[in-house]
Amino acid sequence: MLNAPLTQLSHPRELIRHFTPNWYTATMGTGILALALAAFPWPIPGLAAVAEGLWFFNIGLFILCTLLYAARWLFFFDSAVRILNHGVACMFFGAIPMGLITLVNGFLEFGIDHWGATAVRIAADLWWLDAFMALACAWFVPLLMFTRQEHALENMTAVWLLPIVAAEVTAGSGGLVAPHLGATDEARAMIFFSYALWATSVLPAMGILVILFLRMVLHKLPGKDMAVSSWLSLGPLGTGTLGLLTLGSASPEVLSQPAIADAAYGFGIIGGVILWGYGLWWLVVAMLTTLVQLPKGLPFNMGWWGFTFPLGVYSVATLKLAELTGVAFYEVLGGLFVILLAGFWLLVTARTVPGIYHGYLFQAPCLSNETGLHDPDAAEAAR
Repeated sequence: MLNAPLTQLSHPRELIRHFTPNWYTATMGTGILALALAAFPWPIPGLAAVAEGLWFFNIGLFILCTLLYAARWLFFFDSAVRILNHGVACMFFGAIPMGLITLVNGFLEFGIDHWGATAVRIAADLWWLDAFMALACAWFVPLLMFTRQEHALENMTAVWLLPIVAAEVTAGSGGLVAPHLGATDEARAMIFFSYALWATSVLPAMGILVILFLRMVLHKLPGKDMAVSSWLSLGPLGTGTLGLLTLGSASPEVLSQPAIADAAYGFGIIGGVILWGYGLWWLVVAMLTTLVQLPKGLPFNMGWWGFTFPLGVYSVATLKLAELTGVAFYEVLGGLFVILLAGFWLLVTARTVPGIYHGYLFQAPCLSNETGLHDPDAAEAAR
């Protein structure tokens, strides 16, 4: 017989008080799996239905996360505002627009068959909202880092990338939405604005990756609680690749200047291949560092969702390269990456569900100095 739910919380309302944006990483991982399965290169009966079902499930999951996080600010404002001073929890604001963009892309992949032009309009409107949110994260979270939070090089991890990468995720989606709008003023604006979003994100992310490399050389790998964060380094390169590819392939359909459209198409492929190669380096590094740390034990936490979205966008980018270049090994690698992604998603979901049921995953880092929030021994027994 199952124990009563939320036994690791002193009161059910603590679920809301400890609900933080890191839960949106579950919507990121679930959403990208749905999109990756839809792009899977080898036919499997029923796979399309599974992908669509995951997307519908992810809509509900995103809405639930939004309601819970809004409730935290409404009912526990004094606790909620403390996130602004926390140097790790604050980074996860970027997960909100990245989770939303998987829904936007899903309206194009799955929604058009159900709602036609209405799905395209919903996707476009949500895209503009997402662009605003992504830019807010890219500008204001670093401002908090500069002015209010305490940071040190030895404590730095790839989590720093989260508020920055959101803008390039939105940029890549712009290359998918714009062609559905036709050669309109809105579509052209979306393409050019997406290139600006791409630069707003990819270029700062490159600088962060350089600092991250230096940090790992000088201070070695992060602690076991943050070990999975190494996979986040793959994110800006996967989404950067995908952004160049989608914007480049969309430009001939949207832009009225053939010279610019042709340049965007060619730059998209060549630039995408270069970024993809850089991403492959970080992918192997993430795998190797995880294998090194695995014998030491990797305690489960919500950071494990970092296994999913970065690999997912890299998988989709790889399959897009296969489509645009016709090179077979991109298709093979992309298919294998999607299989690995599905395995990670199943593993992380299987560990997350008990944590939700018992309540031990609801721990806001910005409230960690409080006492009596969580009994580690009891949580281990619940696992």
